[in-house]
Amino acid sequence: MNLSGIKKFALAASLMTGTAFAGEIEVLHWWTSGGEAKALKVLKDGLQNKGHTWKDFAVAGGSGSNAMTVLKSRAVAGNPPTAAQVKGPSIQEWGEMGVLRNMNHVAEKNKWDRILPKKFAQHMKYEGNYVAVPVNVHKINWMWVNPEIFKKAGAKIPTTWEEFEVAAKKIKAAGFTPVAYGGQPWQDATVFETIALGVGGAKFYHKAFVKNDIATLKGKTMQKAFKVYRMLQKYTDGKKSSGRDWNLATAMVYKGQAAMQIMGDWAKGEFSVANKNAGIDYLAVDVPGTSGSYLYNIDSFILFDTKGSAKKAAQDDFAADILKNKFQVTFNVYKGSAPVRKGAPRKQFDNIALQSMDQINASAYSGTLLPSIAHGMAVSASVQGAYYDAVTKFYNSDMSPKEGAELLAKMIDAEL
Repeated sequence: MNLSGIKKFALAASLMTGTAFAGEIEVLHWWTSGGEAKALKVLKDGLQNKGHTWKDFAVAGGSGSNAMTVLKSRAVAGNPPTAAQVKGPSIQEWGEMGVLRNMNHVAEKNKWDRILPKKFAQHMKYEGNYVAVPVNVHKINWMWVNPEIFKKAGAKIPTTWEEFEVAAKKIKAAGFTPVAYGGQPWQDATVFETIALGVGGAKFYHKAFVKNDIATLKGKTMQKAFKVYRMLQKYTDGKKSSGRDWNLATAMVYKGQAAMQIMGDWAKGEFSVANKNAGIDYLAVDVPGTSGSYLYNIDSFILFDTKGSAKKAAQDDFAADILKNKFQVTFNVYKGSAPVRKGAPRKQFDNIALQSMDQINASAYSGTLLPSIAHGMAVSASVQGAYYDAVTKFYNSDMSPKEGAELLAKMIDAEL
């Protein structure tokens, strides 16, 4: 066998063993809690089984703000990672910089346009080209409930904000904390957007937080949302909640210390890690007033333009594997979220996830599928930052609901 033949034989052998063009992939993300880390390991293992090397670049912080600061500094220095957890309008901003890789070849081969809902696929494209890959869909407007506490307090699980206050009073009188709360800006923003949706409905939410209509942002309905937010604040554990991480607030619910937490469905991963059973140890219900609407957050990765066939091969495998049924099922069972692709097998999912999957379809049909402003799906990072600042300033002050709405409108208007 001549030298050329030896090379061809070696290439064929490497292809058969799955290690052809094996390369390193450096992935920036903020999945560091128990359930999140377990979910991410599924992706790591899959790539390592193909011979690729996974370089973990984890930056703690539930909202990803810390990770974005680090990513920008790396990109400015001309040394971005292979892939980074980025979502919503920020994908378009990175696309404008000209630093992302066109992934249409992977998308066409794996039929992404067919398997992704159109609204979700649009988030992943820049000027019609795929530059990012979605991982999952999280529902934000969940309320996590400890049914045993409600039973002990003789309280009814609320479906309206009026019922919420009645239940919270009973729970507090029974010696429990009604609301498990984490006093961090992104958590303030998460709770408030669900209250606003519950108070005003889907059309109001879209006009205020997607269209950024200033009159709506400072109007009577928004003022009512701030009034409800102030009411909810009375039923947290006060200053003890300052700076508390979201997963520690979730732990208050499953440990029997608090009755309710408003948080996206990544909280379910924490219940699972704690060996708690849905429908028995905890319940997931719609945040009061939000039944029929689906406030979504899509986790996704942008893919930077990289050099070298080995790195590109690793990047291609990374993107392709994320949307395959095997990963979509295994990952989302661990993460507590729903598959982003259509037609994913349903057998392994619990009733909460199945309900979420059905709600995506129903809300897409009814026009109540809404992007989260708190989680970077609805507006630019600068507008999102203004929203965070206004909500957190209200929560940590004695300003009136009217003043809160006016501050929100003023701060967002300054960024438009």
